[in-house]
Amino acid sequence: MSPLEPFGARLRRAMDDRGPLCVGIDPHASLLAEWGLNDDVAGLERFSRTVVEAMADRVAVLKPQSAFFERFGSRGVAVLEKAVEEARAAGALVVMDAKRGDIGSTMAAYAESFLHRDAPLFSDALTVSPYLGYGSLKPAVDLARENGAGLFVLALTSNPEGGEVQHAVRTEDPAGRNVGATMLAHLADENAGEEPLGSFGAVVGATLGDLSSYDLAINGPLLAPGIGAQGATAADLPRVFGAAVRNVVPNVSRGVLRHGPDAGALRAAADRFAEEIRAAVTSV
Repeated sequence: MSPLEPFGARLRRAMDDRGPLCVGIDPHASLLAEWGLNDDVAGLERFSRTVVEAMADRVAVLKPQSAFFERFGSRGVAVLEKAVEEARAAGALVVMDAKRGDIGSTMAAYAESFLHRDAPLFSDALTVSPYLGYGSLKPAVDLARENGAGLFVLALTSNPEGGEVQHAVRTEDPAGRNVGATMLAHLADENAGEEPLGSFGAVVGATLGDLSSYDLAINGPLLAPGIGAQGATAADLPRVFGAAVRNVVPNVSRGVLRHGPDAGALRAAADRFAEEIRAAVTSV
């Protein structure tokens, strides 16, 4: 098997060619009901197949939320495996939203599950939690590099509870940085010298307002949840992300998915968001 081009380079090209939109695949029970589907494996399969068939040939990134598949056990995970395979085959990059985080051999096993090219759930990138210490992510960092994959590290998340951890100031840090800023600094180190874009990104909420006190220039992608149902708009992106906006991957889930189950309506919604985002990003 030939080595994959690094995730950052593949993502940069996909964003330039298709626009930077990331669409979530979030088959929670209420959304299945809105689509007229049962909350069972058959409904899950119909939902995920429709989203992949409608989106994978036109958006840069699809982001399945693994929990909504895992809740159905092994049959749900089998549906997830198929969705990942078919999305990647159609040209979309897949970011697995699993937010894994642990230490030592356990972190290594999580990494093997999603970042090894022989794994059934191999994805182009994986979301991870660094709150056992950034160094605990080393097995995932190493395996991602080896397999041409990437990571998105939780740094400044959009949920209000996140601030009690991410805004805490590290007393041992001579620069007085808070935890979120520390994670960004680690990622800047990982991506140093990479062109055209590093493979190690941060999750930074689009709903957070002015982030000018943070150094978002990590030479890596910024996965930005919050567009659409959570209240942020494409027009907010330049204000929130400033000069780093060209590296932002805005994530929209419900704002697109609520237009299903009609595939044409899903595509039209994704195209609208993509165009709004492209216009906002290129206006800077």
